[in-house]
Amino acid sequence: MSGTQEASVKTPSRGRMWLAGVLGIAAMAVLLALGTWQVQRLHWKESLLATIDQRMHAAPISLTEAERLFAQTGDVDYVPVTVTGSFLHEGERHFLATWKGQAGFFVYTPLRLEDGRFLLVNRGFVPYGMKDASSRAEGQVPGTVSVTGLARNPLSEKPSGMMPDNDLAKNVFYWKDRDVMAASAGLPSGYALVPFFVDADAAPNPGGWPVGGVTLIDLPNNHLQYAVTWYGLAAALAGVLLVSWAGRRRSPRR
Repeated sequence: MSGTQEASVKTPSRGRMWLAGVLGIAAMAVLLALGTWQVQRLHWKESLLATIDQRMHAAPISLTEAERLFAQTGDVDYVPVTVTGSFLHEGERHFLATWKGQAGFFVYTPLRLEDGRFLLVNRGFVPYGMKDASSRAEGQVPGTVSVTGLARNPLSEKPSGMMPDNDLAKNVFYWKDRDVMAASAGLPSGYALVPFFVDADAAPNPGGWPVGGVTLIDLPNNHLQYAVTWYGLAAALAGVLLVSWAGRRRSPRR
């Protein structure tokens, strides 16, 4: 075989080797970037969980202070607050939920404040068969009450396109649309609404229902596991590239 023919055979092989190397390095860079992103998410999630824990164990603040905080930051999630007013029980809204494995509803009831405004309070859970308030009449507390609980941010939109639309005719809510909850609760014309919710604490209600203290904190923190996975894949790929490169270096040349 002539030198020209031999070069034509070797050139494609050498080109494929370089192409594989470039693609391998690019893939490794992507894996490292994904791992780094998960580390950043880990730090963010740990900071968020620490903030939630700190807030939940703080002393309750007044509604005025909570509103001031919300106006400044737009965030009052899990801030303990104490509010005073009277429940408009006939306007309660029912949010489909499960609690300790049992299907039912979280009962959101308008609380008329002393200044005439309204606040939607999640009084707690009732089983599916107790949706009708007449089945738990003892828990429909009359008159002025004080409620301590956790402030919760409103949602700006439906969390997912897969989620069903709220069924106003049946008074069943699948997502917490604060404005629609209030608009369908029979509040007086021209009502003013506090811009967030309050989840009542576990203080027992007469008759036992609703059961308060149902705030769910479901923030999985798997970012470390994901980071290790991406970095591990990057390391494995680096090993494959090094072995391949070393093998090429040891191959006898003709």
